[in-house]
Amino acid sequence: MAMSGGLDSSIAAMLLHEQGYELVGITMKTWDYEQSGGNIKETGCCSLESVNDARNVAVSLGFPHYVTDIREEFNRYIVKDFVEQYLAGRTPNPCVLCNTYIKWAALLERADLLSCDLIATGHYAGIAGHDKRYIIKKSKDQSKDQSYSLWGLKQEFLKRTLFPLGSYTKDKIRKIALEKGFEDIAVKRESYEICFIPDDDYRGFLKRQVQGLEKRVDGGDFVDSKGKVIGKHKGYPFYTIGQRKGLNIALGEPMYVKQIKPESNTIVLGKEEELYQKIFTVKGLNCIKYEKIPRGMELSIKIRYKNQGHPGRVYQLDDDKARIELNEKVKAITPGQSAVFYEKDDVVGGGFIEKVEDIL
Repeated sequence: MAMSGGLDSSIAAMLLHEQGYELVGITMKTWDYEQSGGNIKETGCCSLESVNDARNVAVSLGFPHYVTDIREEFNRYIVKDFVEQYLAGRTPNPCVLCNTYIKWAALLERADLLSCDLIATGHYAGIAGHDKRYIIKKSKDQSKDQSYSLWGLKQEFLKRTLFPLGSYTKDKIRKIALEKGFEDIAVKRESYEICFIPDDDYRGFLKRQVQGLEKRVDGGDFVDSKGKVIGKHKGYPFYTIGQRKGLNIALGEPMYVKQIKPESNTIVLGKEEELYQKIFTVKGLNCIKYEKIPRGMELSIKIRYKNQGHPGRVYQLDDDKARIELNEKVKAITPGQSAVFYEKDDVVGGGFIEKVEDIL
């Protein structure tokens, strides 16, 4: 049982314990906060407080708890990729990458060492069988659904995974915690920031991670859609597609980041209506519901976590890539973010947005 010390994983453990599962709790140490730099308070899943909270729940329920150190793998794959993505002009999805390549692999490795058959997490999602495959389903609580961040999980991972919270709402889980005497956990503040950037300042993090970055990229050009220079910016890695605030440029009307060109340290600005596109490609494709996505299949496509989904067609190009054609243009399709394909409540697959084809 993956245990962060928070409400969701704690109650997931309690539910499985009540169902008769023999549990072993695992808390993953992914990051040292001093590595983040700056005056950052230790909070969230890697803090000593969270580790102790997870252990206390395990002790109260009567099963063993261990802390496993995956800092080296996390830093090498997740943090390094996070920096490289911004330096390539993209906006990364570190939680998706971590779920796909680090956390599940680490959990299954420890599960095998401890002779455990299954792994479980406190994610709000479900798992079901379909035509000899394992599929991820949306949570009952649509406002907390986390299926979007799990699209990268392979079949060999899913067949050994349990999501105990998939049929619960967040309010119900909090009520259970209070009823069972876990008041401190029930009122814990939820963490929404990236775990290795607890102050939510990714620009400051990049500056501390890449020596001389600020000096190297400062003073690039803002240009309009026709290539005319209209101002100077502070460096292309410090901007994201769709950004309006913090541009520090007055042009008489609202302007937005439309495109990032890292090779020339150029930021293309445009009016809001210029942010809308409908055709893009994804890479790192993972098919879940079907071994191969039927060509031109009409699905609902989410282009970011809180996105409601947009109807469109998916054309799988090969094992790694797909072309997406949305029925209507949508705002700020962002390279580096995930596009996840749904058939009703079922995750069909997903990939990382690579190229938006109708950017000028």
